[in-house]
Amino acid sequence: MAANEAQPAFGPDEVLQAMLTMRGGATEKRKKEAHEYLELFQKSPAAWTTSITILQSNAEADVKLFAATTLRGKITYDLATQVPAAEVPAVRTQLLALLKRFAPGPKPIRVQLCVCLAILAIQMQEWKDVLPVVVSSLGHDADSHAVILDFLRVLPEEVTEGRKITLTDEELSQRTSELLDQNAPQVVQLLINYAHSSPAAATNPQLFDCITSWLREVPINDIVKSPLLNIVFNALESDSSFQAAADCISTMVRETREIDDNIETIQILLPRIIALQPKIQKVVEEEDVESYKALTKLFGETGSAWAVAIAREPTHFRPLVDAILECAARDKDREVIEFTFDFWYDLKQYLVLEKYIQARMELLDVYAKLVDILLKHLEYPESETGNEKDLFDGDREAEERFREFRHLMGDTLKDCCEIMGVSECLAKVHDAIKVWMQKYASLANGASVPHWQQLEAPLFSMRAMGRMVTKDENTVLPQLMPLLVQMPAHEKLRFATIMVLGRYTEWTAAHPEFLSPQFKYIVDSFSTDSKEIVRAAAMAIKYFCTDCKHLLSEQVVQLQEFYNLILDKLPEVSQEEITEGVAMVVSAQPKSEIYRLLKLFCDPLIQRLMTKANNATDNDGKLAVADHLQLITLFAQHVVILPPVERGEADPAVKYWQEVFPILSKVLENFLDFPPICERVCRCWRFMVISHRGAMAPILPDMANQLASGFARSRQGCFLWVTGAILREFSDDREHVDPAMTEDIYVFFDAQATNVLRFITEVPSQDLPDVIEDFFRLAVDGLLYYPQKFIPSGLFGPVFEAAYSVLTLQQREPLSATLHYIRDVLGWATPYPPSSYEHLSASEAEFLRETVKRLVLAEGETLVKRLLAGMMITFPKDCFADASGALLTLFEIFPNETATWVDQTLRLLPQGTVTPTEVDRLMVKIKEKLSTNDTGDIRQIRSILQDFTNTYRRRYVAPRDGLGALEGSRFRFSGS
Repeated sequence: MAANEAQPAFGPDEVLQAMLTMRGGATEKRKKEAHEYLELFQKSPAAWTTSITILQSNAEADVKLFAATTLRGKITYDLATQVPAAEVPAVRTQLLALLKRFAPGPKPIRVQLCVCLAILAIQMQEWKDVLPVVVSSLGHDADSHAVILDFLRVLPEEVTEGRKITLTDEELSQRTSELLDQNAPQVVQLLINYAHSSPAAATNPQLFDCITSWLREVPINDIVKSPLLNIVFNALESDSSFQAAADCISTMVRETREIDDNIETIQILLPRIIALQPKIQKVVEEEDVESYKALTKLFGETGSAWAVAIAREPTHFRPLVDAILECAARDKDREVIEFTFDFWYDLKQYLVLEKYIQARMELLDVYAKLVDILLKHLEYPESETGNEKDLFDGDREAEERFREFRHLMGDTLKDCCEIMGVSECLAKVHDAIKVWMQKYASLANGASVPHWQQLEAPLFSMRAMGRMVTKDENTVLPQLMPLLVQMPAHEKLRFATIMVLGRYTEWTAAHPEFLSPQFKYIVDSFSTDSKEIVRAAAMAIKYFCTDCKHLLSEQVVQLQEFYNLILDKLPEVSQEEITEGVAMVVSAQPKSEIYRLLKLFCDPLIQRLMTKANNATDNDGKLAVADHLQLITLFAQHVVILPPVERGEADPAVKYWQEVFPILSKVLENFLDFPPICERVCRCWRFMVISHRGAMAPILPDMANQLASGFARSRQGCFLWVTGAILREFSDDREHVDPAMTEDIYVFFDAQATNVLRFITEVPSQDLPDVIEDFFRLAVDGLLYYPQKFIPSGLFGPVFEAAYSVLTLQQREPLSATLHYIRDVLGWATPYPPSSYEHLSASEAEFLRETVKRLVLAEGETLVKRLLAGMMITFPKDCFADASGALLTLFEIFPNETATWVDQTLRLLPQGTVTPTEVDRLMVKIKEKLSTNDTGDIRQIRSILQDFTNTYRRRYVAPRDGLGALEGSRFRFSGS
């Protein structure tokens, strides 16, 4: 904390008032102030005393819970820096007293205090008798038992899941052994004694939660061969302990995943678990949903853990598989079947292997029954009110859950296909459709389709299986496809049919005799009133045009007429999908036809664009222009001449875009103040460059002029996107690129970069996040494709300075782009050459490496300051990996210098936020790793620094008057 910053009062009354503000009807501004105050409070030294005072008071439970949570944070992060070593035992005494006070509850506060004690036990290395002290201090009544069980439950979790920066790896390893390994036998005996102490204790869910927690620390055999096994299974007879006991058994099973190491344990557990199968029917009949879920999870997780054992001995484990199938079959309301999905997948992964072919044959009937079960579960519900438009009676959440659930079942259907074979699964679909046809087809009419759900479900399942079907499936699909285009005129059925046809277009391309009726069915669907069907039809057209583009060549003119007719009637997404589809058909036509067809399809689009641009007087009109530009972009992106035209030959697609370019330029110039239009025009040009590459040379000079003037006038980052694409496609190492052109393009890049640096000088970087992001993505391209020009240039140093100067930003995207650039620059200073080295001579590469090393050595101290300040104070979490990666590379290039820079930076931190001892300890760790000259040890420095900065971040509150000695300076560019 800055020394000159006034500390607010952090007494119990002030904290209580802030909490009342947070939960009351105060303004957002006051709530924000209260939230900031409470954050400051939690990190202040006063929080120790105030939290304990609140816990000893008569405050409301939620205030006490906040105090307990605060105390947990203080012990985790601030014990070493805010509590003298001599006073730590007093903290333990206070915690034990508080635990006695809260033994009767409330449970959330009691649990938080147990976590506090566990974290304290980890850090108090001199406390060797943790378990006896806790048990003796808390007493022997029922309330004390609850506290002891909670403490025992959280202790393994805190030891194994918490990486405490106050302990070295060796100290943490030693403490883990003392607290867990050495205490495990006593804990097991303690739990046995407790379970035998009374009937209530033997069914206490806390007991089973505690066993579950220690199962990761105690050898599974020690539990299975102890009286605890009978206690856990007997607890399944009690409603109060059923779920906790089932979870405990599931954890036991998970600990036996290494089958060959746990054969004896599995032989003990298997008959006990199989014996639970009769409970499935019981909980279903009693409508005990929670127990049904717990039982299904237990069976499903057991099957997953032992999947390889099932594949090895299918007969022996068949009762377990049957139990899982029964759980799925009895689930009328689709409440538990999802807990079996992982098992069917895990077992399938083994059964498809050649070595388990016998097991696959033995379990074939199980998967066949599973398909029948899934087909039934896929059915939409019957409407209770008779309203076909609202099958879920207004419950939108239930409807969304059902949709998501169907897709999960679709994945399991794919698993069944791999076991049974696609044709066998499709045959079940075919049979279900035929059954419906026989029963209800004659009763269907335009107004009513009886039991349509039984017809729609197999259609959905067919769509789900689509990815598994190969083009040469000639058994079932030739019988199914004619049935699909005869489906009754029901909205859900038509939608499902369209989705199926769109999914099977690759198959249809290989069976062209089915194309015409299918395509007609899709086209006719555009005349319906249903928006959902129209959207589905547009998507299907895209897939038909993509996969059957060669078959549609003869209809390309009719396709344009249909496209032009329907386009304006479609929503935006559907316009893009159908445009992408027809563009693919155009792309498949002979090279001699491309120019004519582009004019045929795109001239009407260009005409629409000009009309929309002329009429765009308000925001909506301008957005319509931007949206329409995307359709033109799709043609530029997909209509590409392959193989490329010979050198010197005109590209017919580029010839068309050359004619259109002045119109796009005019639209851009007229709307330079409207970013969406600028972005869409730039996106279009970027795709032109990416798709047509060297053939774009005739347009390039005009495009470069537009990009330069566009950025200079609008200062929008989108103009830098296209510059980056040009750099990539016309770099020095590209074949068939004129050297004079590459020189012109680098000069263009230099000019754009210079403009950006001037702009960053004029405007604070926090006001330019988008430009910063786009510029450093462009700089990455400059470094990658033109290193021999960029690195020795006068621009290279200022760009690097700009990079570390903008690390004061707090937005993820610009920071990420900047850190990527910094890491790429540092990569040039390492002995491991970037890919850009490939076309350089050894002497050129060495010259560039030394140039970068000189720059890094000169600027390294400032860079380290900015990186560490970001990791400890300002960076979003997503940027930590790149920042620590940059620091790691610095250690690899200049190990001793970087260690010095890190040490100097940490000693600049505000007083009271980190002790000199902590810095010394960190630097000892770093120097230990450096001294080995082992790459693996040096890489561990990255995690050491991440741990330190994560802990510091929790502790630190940025002062309102800035970051002091770590404050970043404003970038200034004085270049021409």
